[in-house]
Amino acid sequence: MSLADNTPAPRGLSGSMGKLAKLRHAREFNVLIALVIMGGAISLFTPYFLTVDNLMGVSRAFSLTAIMAIGMVMVIITGGIDLSVGSAMGLAGLVTALCFDAGFGQTTAVAAGLAVGAVFGLVNGMLITAIGLPPFIATLGTLSIGRGLMYMITHGVPLTPSTPDSFALLGQGYVVPVPLPVVILLVLMVVFSLIMIHTRFGRHIYATGGNENAARLSGVKTQRVKLAVYMLSSLISSLAGVIAFSRYLSAEPASGFGSELDVIAAAAIGGASLSGGIGSVTGAVMGAALIGEIANGVVLLNINTYAQQAITGGVILIAVSLDVLRNRLKGGR
Repeated sequence: MSLADNTPAPRGLSGSMGKLAKLRHAREFNVLIALVIMGGAISLFTPYFLTVDNLMGVSRAFSLTAIMAIGMVMVIITGGIDLSVGSAMGLAGLVTALCFDAGFGQTTAVAAGLAVGAVFGLVNGMLITAIGLPPFIATLGTLSIGRGLMYMITHGVPLTPSTPDSFALLGQGYVVPVPLPVVILLVLMVVFSLIMIHTRFGRHIYATGGNENAARLSGVKTQRVKLAVYMLSSLISSLAGVIAFSRYLSAEPASGFGSELDVIAAAAIGGASLSGGIGSVTGAVMGAALIGEIANGVVLLNINTYAQQAITGGVILIAVSLDVLRNRLKGGR
């Protein structure tokens, strides 16, 4: 099935889009309110928080998590999960570094890094759709494989090849005064928001997660939709890996380690339902922004850095608990 095919949308999908849009906007608004309240509280204790330099630094810091959350939220909306995004990110940066180290040009190196993501996503998608493995098990396996490959290749030693100055701009450059990774994030957010809201492919993603059997009976190729979103998730994560390598110009063996937790948290905090069918790209990005805001506040207020994990965990529990409560109230009507 082509993602751009012109077959009519399944009956019932178009009629539910208005309700989904209202729910999506309500959840996004709640996250926005949380962002404003948290920012206001931090600024009361440290005026530095609201300075341009700090806000741009915070934006750069959470941009990679937000970029990966764009792919993750599409997977979650289909009712799946992708634990391998951190490995896809790290391995993509490593392969890009290896290509530079071997003397390849910038275009080839970046293309090789992105290809890692495409292969990662294809493997995840085939394990889930063709073999029938649960997404948690399939992506947990590829997470471990990717992490093991990184340590096998690097022997635990960072790889720091020489790179052209133009490549460093990808992670270190600015579009005054906004860091280039943030610009890339905003472009991706707009593009994938439009895809999710205004295209047949986006409607099929929501339909697959909302009620897979009904969607299949309505003509949606649900297995192909799942394969596509897992490939997109890994491809977007590999882009984040290339950007991360461009920023630090060093491929660390532990690059991306644990980032899958922040990415899933961003999607959940942003309103994505882990049971599928509900979520938005904008919400996932705002969820990542809230996590970044908390991390920055912990540093500025000289709070024990371990408190960041506790606070973020509490926010996740609240977000998911509210989602479960909403589902119960909805079911009880």
